[in-house]
Amino acid sequence: MDAFRIQGGHRLAGTISVDGSKNAALPLLAATLLTDEVVSFNGIPHLSDISNMLTLLKELGCHVNETETETTLQVEDCSNAHARYDIVRTMRASVCVLGPLLAKRGIAKVSMPGGCSFGDRPIDLHLRGLEALGARIELDGGDIIAHADKLLGATIFLGGPFGSTVLGTANVMSAATLAEGTTIIESAACEPEIVDLANLLNEMGAKISGAGTPRITIEGVDQLGGTTYEVMPDRIVAGTWAIAAAMTNGVIKIDRFPLNQLLAVRDVLEHVGVHINQLNNDEDTNACSVQIETDRVLKPVIFTTQPFPGFPTDLQAQMMALLCLARGNSIITEKIYPERFMHVPELSRMGARLVRQGATVVVQGVDNLVGAPVMASDLRASASLVLAGLAAEGETIVSRVYHLDRGYVKMEETLKSLGANIERLASAHVDDFLPTVETVPQNQVIQTDS
Repeated sequence: MDAFRIQGGHRLAGTISVDGSKNAALPLLAATLLTDEVVSFNGIPHLSDISNMLTLLKELGCHVNETETETTLQVEDCSNAHARYDIVRTMRASVCVLGPLLAKRGIAKVSMPGGCSFGDRPIDLHLRGLEALGARIELDGGDIIAHADKLLGATIFLGGPFGSTVLGTANVMSAATLAEGTTIIESAACEPEIVDLANLLNEMGAKISGAGTPRITIEGVDQLGGTTYEVMPDRIVAGTWAIAAAMTNGVIKIDRFPLNQLLAVRDVLEHVGVHINQLNNDEDTNACSVQIETDRVLKPVIFTTQPFPGFPTDLQAQMMALLCLARGNSIITEKIYPERFMHVPELSRMGARLVRQGATVVVQGVDNLVGAPVMASDLRASASLVLAGLAAEGETIVSRVYHLDRGYVKMEETLKSLGANIERLASAHVDDFLPTVETVPQNQVIQTDS
């Protein structure tokens, strides 16, 4: 498995642009199953998750044509409605084909996606919503099988113990576009990715209103058509680059920065001493140019992850890495995925002082981090280790960076363009750079889960 080798201590400087959003692109691609006409996308990021989704859509009868800037899909064969385990297990978001398949073909057979390394992410809300539309659901050999002769509009509540479900909202909203009558989704996810999906569906001929609010209304239509659509910028990637600049006390310009979707992140960063300055006030704040500047002394902060428009769980790990260098004690509470702390012991290997109790971590700021061999465990935890390596003294080896390839387009190349000393090591050569006997640092993580 590939690894990143990072020599820390280099300030980032320069200009980069934010790629299209992975979390938006996956349900957008799945929505092409709702029409027989051509749907073209600009800005689909070239990521392993996207590649896996396109492979799945090909199996489901889509013809796919990719160029550097455009991805075009058209359904040519509706005979297969089975999303196999071999593909679904590589990418949980494969479940978002469930609603489109059911609505268009009357049947969907999708492998249960399972959980993630930081905890279970059940899909019961997806199924409850589809059942409310008239679907018959059964489980057979690890596959969810959904049947429906006709979907009928309904009022559906999608709230769960940790808030609304983004992919569940996407599934139910997509299915409801072809249902007979009116569907109202209460406690719908308000994330920008849901707005992006609603915008695409409306351009295809759907009648959706209220996307971005807790109540979405869908008037069913007989059929959807083709369109050309540009994917929104990736707000998590944008936030990661901003934090990377802050960790190295760098100054970088970021184009296509979704400032309007990162207001909670901007607020927390301002308290820490990191400033996101919009460069042109006349620009669209969903894709504007900003400059990242950082105070010489970082201040501690207290924040909690929440559903949008709160602080996103997907930036919690990166922010923790930054707060390791703040002067004082910060407190982070994870309300979305309470077990999402796989990065905690790895950051501790680099000299971080972290105390965890349940869903809360106290970050005791240190003067500096120290390079060490660390192991990536999931996508965003991996990003936090790379950011820590950029700021650390000495060399950091981040193993298993295939996680990063799921969500960041050639991350090492982007950071290198900003002045980082980072290289990708092929799996055959990783062991050459790892110590034969690992030394455990004194600053160990203290876990006091009750």
